[in-house]
Amino acid sequence: MKILLKAIVGSQAYGTNTTNSDIDYKGVYSQSVEDLIGFTYKEQIEVSKDECYFEVRRFLQLLQSANPTMLELLYMPPECIIEKHPAFDIIIENRAHFLTRKCLQSFGGYAIAQISKAKGLEKKMNWEHDKITRKTPFDFCYVYEEGKTMPLLYFLERNNWSADKCGLVALNHFKNCYALYYDGTDELGYKGIVSEKGNDVKLSSVPKGEKPVSIMCFNQEGYSSHCKDYVEYETWLKNRNVQRYVDITNHQQQIDGKNLLHCRRLLDMAIEIATQKTINVRRPNAQELLKIRRGEIDLAAFMQKAEEEILELNELFEKSDLPKEVDNDFVNELLLKVRREVM
Repeated sequence: MKILLKAIVGSQAYGTNTTNSDIDYKGVYSQSVEDLIGFTYKEQIEVSKDECYFEVRRFLQLLQSANPTMLELLYMPPECIIEKHPAFDIIIENRAHFLTRKCLQSFGGYAIAQISKAKGLEKKMNWEHDKITRKTPFDFCYVYEEGKTMPLLYFLERNNWSADKCGLVALNHFKNCYALYYDGTDELGYKGIVSEKGNDVKLSSVPKGEKPVSIMCFNQEGYSSHCKDYVEYETWLKNRNVQRYVDITNHQQQIDGKNLLHCRRLLDMAIEIATQKTINVRRPNAQELLKIRRGEIDLAAFMQKAEEEILELNELFEKSDLPKEVDNDFVNELLLKVRREVM
């Protein structure tokens, strides 16, 4: 295996790195003939979460699809290149062929995805309080009374009753519905509402002749969904990168500033591809992007401008003379040239 390119990518290359930014590496390699025709061929090698390499054939395939990260490797600032084989210059010399109308979707579409992420409507950072508070089956139990339903906890509190003195009997043909009994004397041995494990309701033996005080329904699916959400939230809370979330000016909400930064960067790059036929990895507006990341923006104005530019992108790419896609024969010949140079 021979390394064709190793480069520093991400925020360090864009010029938007902060003191807490990691150093990420990406690159391209070429495998031997034995690897290519045998069982040891690998399209990709992930050394760590911060370092990843692509076999040249896979790299060219991703370039054909206008993958933004791969295209950036063709336009890296010299100071970000750690290692470069002469064979990689063959690809760089032909890099303009990979700027096609597919960039509209790869760059513009990715920018749209970043807007969706950044809005935070379903971001866990902005989950409403009742979604991140651990609940019990009690919170999903309801009783029926005079044509209406009410929370079981409210029903018990209103009657000044204890849940421990309640008994439940399952009702045939009524899923998750129970006859609710109450023993104020505490002599009938009712087992209460919730099981010892706390994940389900429990049943009691009720003497004949006793009359139920109400009908209770346990929303088991709702409780299961809550448990899943809560575990997901707890996992996220443990692993989250707090520094990515910023308070947006005059918005009273925290948003992932890194998503907003990438949205602006990708839109700018898409416009440059359509109008200048190039990719500027080192961003000339790096300081503006860092302000976006810190949340020092008017969010409404930012979103409006971004959405307007997304619509304009379609017209820019339509007017450009960029090819629709990369010719397969060209890519195949390019790959062969690179392999011959390496060998």
